[in-house]
Amino acid sequence: MEYAIEVKGLDKSFKLSAKQQKAEKTKRKTVHAVDNISFGVKKGEIYGLLGSNGAGKTTTLRMLATLIKPDAGDAVIDGASIVKSPADVRGKIGFLTSELKLEDFFSVDYMFNFFAKLHGMTEEQTNERKAKLFESFGINDFAHVKVGNLSTGMKQKASLVVALAHDPDIIIFDEPTNGLDVITAKVVTDFLFKLKESGKTIILSTHIFSLAEKLCDRIGIIIDGKMTAEDTLEAFCGGKSLEERFFEVYEAEAAR
Repeated sequence: MEYAIEVKGLDKSFKLSAKQQKAEKTKRKTVHAVDNISFGVKKGEIYGLLGSNGAGKTTTLRMLATLIKPDAGDAVIDGASIVKSPADVRGKIGFLTSELKLEDFFSVDYMFNFFAKLHGMTEEQTNERKAKLFESFGINDFAHVKVGNLSTGMKQKASLVVALAHDPDIIIFDEPTNGLDVITAKVVTDFLFKLKESGKTIILSTHIFSLAEKLCDRIGIIIDGKMTAEDTLEAFCGGKSLEERFFEVYEAEAAR
């Protein structure tokens, strides 16, 4: 089986400050955010990571995007190791998370050009790609507006087009519709379908069951940093709704 993304035993812990310990009402000095997670994403499929807030989804995706280093384990993305070749990985992927913000002072047009240059794109390639993405997301009228003056939905669209400037074959989305109004969320969801139809490989985290049911070919359930279940959407649900099956798994884990 050929995987575009192959995750092998990723593990990550964080130290808790005294302030964090007090806020979380715990005496633990560390939190085990991701616990020996392994899974694979096939080429051309959409793979969904599901879990509650704090389950380890975002930490997993940030490791895959090489924003943070794993304490143990590795992942190979299109032949490049996140541990040994992080720069190669960054050139192969597009990564979007609501936690990453574009600089408020610059325009969308400027930010797009900046990131296109980072990826070694020519001026012709940049202009062609920009025209396509700006049209798709209705950004043309706001291209020269500073990011700080954009609405929340338009900022999300701007972040999306910048993340996809270099037309990557592998795309990582962390809660792509989080905080968006229903109209903007539909624009993003529809574009995800188009990306899949064009053969892109997509991994996304979400807590919105309806979104996962619409988009995902396979899913992985993360609970307390561990991969608890993984299967095709159809096999996992077994005729039930994804929400119903998720809580069956969640409650079974809680009862252990």
